[in-house]
Amino acid sequence: MYAVISTGGKQYRIAQGDVVRVEKLDGEEGASIDFNRVLMIGHGDEVTLGTPYIEGSVVSGTIKNHGRGKKIEIIKFRRRKNYRKQMGHRQAYTDVEITDIKT
Repeated sequence: MYAVISTGGKQYRIAQGDVVRVEKLDGEEGASIDFNRVLMIGHGDEVTLGTPYIEGSVVSGTIKNHGRGKKIEIIKFRRRKNYRKQMGHRQAYTDVEITDIKT
């Protein structure tokens, strides 16, 4: 059984036991979290699609840890214009282990 959920502006295809890295979520490590924005659930050949979400279905998970991703360097440069700008960004994330998919 698998499901497609939406969180943090992105969609993830998940199954029970998967560890998914999503945008930062509120909650402490070890806390349980529910995703109620379920777009699709598949079980073998049977597929259920939502319009846009499936009513009453919930995907449960446990927060494993929080962290920050690899630094992305942003460099803007214009030759002969004496213009140079350098910045960086580290995106915060949360690792979630999927424990249950309820339809």
